[in-house]
Amino acid sequence: MGLGGLLVPALGLAAAWLLGPGFEPSSWLLPFFSGRGRLLSPAQLARYTGAQGSPGLYLAVLGQVFDVRRGHKHYGPGAAYGVFAGKDASRAFATGDFTNTGLVDDVSGLSPSEMLTLQNWLSFYSENYIFVGKLVGRFYDENGAPTKALEQANAVIEEVLKFKGQNDEKKQFPPCNSEWSSTSGSRFWCSKQSGGVNRNWIGVPRKLYTPGSSDSHCVCVRTTGPPSGQLDSTEHSDRGDLDNPNLQEYKGCHPLADWCVLKD
Repeated sequence: MGLGGLLVPALGLAAAWLLGPGFEPSSWLLPFFSGRGRLLSPAQLARYTGAQGSPGLYLAVLGQVFDVRRGHKHYGPGAAYGVFAGKDASRAFATGDFTNTGLVDDVSGLSPSEMLTLQNWLSFYSENYIFVGKLVGRFYDENGAPTKALEQANAVIEEVLKFKGQNDEKKQFPPCNSEWSSTSGSRFWCSKQSGGVNRNWIGVPRKLYTPGSSDSHCVCVRTTGPPSGQLDSTEHSDRGDLDNPNLQEYKGCHPLADWCVLKD
């Protein structure tokens, strides 16, 4: 055996001596992907339970593996969430079913709201713990590429987030009431229930444009208080959302009137 053949085993033994009991030399031989961590098999992940002699404390969500050692009091053996350690139990994050039936990675059949809950957990771990890599199996193949199951899960989550965004926008900018007649033209007006959104303000009509599009629709806009997204701010112009760059006044209408008539 040449020098090159001796070097790798020597480095592994040296690392084992430096890092102490529980170090897994074979983990150095796992595939690494720049910026994306390494690939683990379910059997390898199962060793990371935080128990005596285990190499660490990992869990996975939708196939993404995180090092949760600094949360040992939550995820270690006997802890409240210790059942998540060493596995991908994505379904249980959404359902709260901590039985063997629920502690699995199969998320098929979950409701849109449950998928959104799962996405929120994934965001939580991404923001608060160290990303290690990917779990080969349901969500990633042996090359680390997303599987059809992950694509389907992401598609559901994307639709839910889109719907949520539309609802949030509707609450910020409720649609105007409107009517049209051949004699008087188009009339838009705002009330505390216009657009089917109950609120404690009336607002004024404005055109709301979608960024990058020339299409617009009539919405009711708050005229006082801080802008949306800054409701806790004590320093603001007291103009509500009137200065939002995606809004435009109706020509010929008073800028602070709660109704507007446009002749065709």
